[in-house]
Amino acid sequence: MDVMGDKATLLETGRFVQPSDRDEAGEAVEEARQRLAAEAGDVEAMSVLGAMLLRRGDLDGAEPQLRAATAAGDRAAANNLGVLLHQRGYADEAAGWWRIAAVAGSAAAAHALGRHHRERGDEPAAEYWLRQSAEQGHVLGAYALADLLEHRGDAAAGEEWMRAAAERGHREAAYRLARALDRRAARESAGKRGTDGGVVDARSVDTGPVDAGGSDARVSGAGMSHAAVSLAGALDAEASSSGGPDAGLPEAGSSDAGVPEAELSEAGSSKAASSSDGASSDGSSNAGPSKAGMSACAEAEQWYRQAAARGHRRAALHLGAILEKRGELKEAGRWYLTSAKDGEARAACALGFLLRDAGDTESAAVWWLRAAQDGDGNAANALGALHAERAETQTAERWYRAAMDAGDVNGAYNLGLLCAEQGRTGQAEQWYRRAAYAGHREAANALAILLLQVGDAAGAEPWFSKAAESGSVDAAFNLGILHAGRREEDAALRWYERAAAAGHTEAALQVGIARLRDGDDRAAERHLRCAAGGGSAEAAYRLAAVLDARRPTPPAHELGEPATERSECEEWYERAASQGHRRAQVRVGMLASARGDVVEAARWYREAAEAGSRNGAFNLGLLLAREGSEPEAALWWTRAANAGHGRAALRLALVYARRGELAEGQRWADRAVSLGPSEVAERAARLRDALQEELSA
Repeated sequence: MDVMGDKATLLETGRFVQPSDRDEAGEAVEEARQRLAAEAGDVEAMSVLGAMLLRRGDLDGAEPQLRAATAAGDRAAANNLGVLLHQRGYADEAAGWWRIAAVAGSAAAAHALGRHHRERGDEPAAEYWLRQSAEQGHVLGAYALADLLEHRGDAAAGEEWMRAAAERGHREAAYRLARALDRRAARESAGKRGTDGGVVDARSVDTGPVDAGGSDARVSGAGMSHAAVSLAGALDAEASSSGGPDAGLPEAGSSDAGVPEAELSEAGSSKAASSSDGASSDGSSNAGPSKAGMSACAEAEQWYRQAAARGHRRAALHLGAILEKRGELKEAGRWYLTSAKDGEARAACALGFLLRDAGDTESAAVWWLRAAQDGDGNAANALGALHAERAETQTAERWYRAAMDAGDVNGAYNLGLLCAEQGRTGQAEQWYRRAAYAGHREAANALAILLLQVGDAAGAEPWFSKAAESGSVDAAFNLGILHAGRREEDAALRWYERAAAAGHTEAALQVGIARLRDGDDRAAERHLRCAAGGGSAEAAYRLAAVLDARRPTPPAHELGEPATERSECEEWYERAASQGHRRAQVRVGMLASARGDVVEAARWYREAAEAGSRNGAFNLGLLLAREGSEPEAALWWTRAANAGHGRAALRLALVYARRGELAEGQRWADRAVSLGPSEVAERAARLRDALQEELSA
């Protein structure tokens, strides 16, 4: 017999023994005993026998017993007769018997009658009877009433009754209460971010150093890897919606899922049996967490935990996500595994991500495959990305298509990325367009980049704008680059500021550079700190330069006395230098030289010189010359002069003049004149003329 709802209302009574504790022979004996008593005219036995036969699915045998007991005034029999008639399709007649039982005080019948009215669209009548049931402590009545009130938009009253049902052990109510609390916490968090101007994690792609004019700023997001949306992101998106895709939808096969069609009540009892005492069938307490002094997030977690412990697979999924976000990966994995084994595809997908992050790619692929075969687009995307990393492009494409067929727009975006990597620009554009039209903001950004690369700036700008307005931080930064390229500095700065406020490192650098141009050092410092903290070597160097300009002249110290204290600007120079910034490396070398640390200075000069810095090569030459290694110094000066360093050319001219190689000296002096700067050119011209006189003598 397929009876939706909580059969515990029949089984948890003192009159019936749990099926798991009673063998078939015992059931037969009990049935025979009740049948003998019923034949002797015992009304209670008729009701009990009818309930037993109804539970077993013997409707023909149950009906005469229940009708006889009902005629004798047994309200439980009237309720169960309604259940039987409902199963046979006689809904109106069933409602008549439920009404009789409900008026007589049966909470179970009131619940069934309320369901009947709601199915027919009579919400006032449904609310009346469901409230009658709920106020008598009937857990399913409380849940059904909460569902009705939420559907009608009365969220506060709905939550109150949902909490009542959850506290009495209704797992679907516990799950839905947790979802409501989750959404409330998300709204509060969003409101707080809006008020505080908090930074959003945009996961943008950093694009390297940018010069003061912004002309070298590269398009952001052009090299993104294939996307597989993490579970946390999917659940966050779900929590931010008004109800979420599964809010209020019961799990298949759940004994307490949704609002039951009807239920069996205790025969011969003064009230319908329910979980009104707050105890589960195993005797454990159903009392949920107290909301006093507890945040919405913490309370939601507790309700997820209670529902998950009762076998609710989506609650286990959400609990796993909460634990994963908190870093409790082992317990998160256990809940994901529980949920996945119960058939939750998203949990199988999340377990795959957890295993991948732990380095177990093969096990991750097994769970992704399981989830993808169950229709999870995120898992299909993850499999596609895995095969793409292995250069198995055909298999990757197949999984991306499977993701797209499952309704995951990331599939189209990833197909675009795959085609772009293979140089199939036309196909890449088609897939990007498909994803962009479906609202995928990074696809819109990628499409704009593609159009920009083929010279269609006019076609790219609307897509950048669409992506930026949808929240793409990379697109906002790219719009800044686009406007800067047109010399529209004000418009460029607005987009840079928008991207910087959302945490984009290179955008913060551009804003800092703009503020430096305007002479606003304090605002520049603030933005440069953000960019430098985000890993920009250029920002770290520029920040150090700003701080360096404010630094008072350090006091002189005795020769050989170590200067151990490093200023903040030196720390930023060193951070930039360690990231390969050549000008910072030269500056760190100069600071080390000023401290008398020749070895450290030479190390940094050499790193800068080998990376192509002409100043580094020149300074290394000076250091070597002072240490008596003029031949090696000449080699570095030659490298610097060939790169356009005038002072290095002048030094070479002097070296060759001292050696008596006048023609070579004259050649380098002439080169120094052409390279400058002016004071170097003047000295080099005098030296050149003197060497010319010597050669002419």
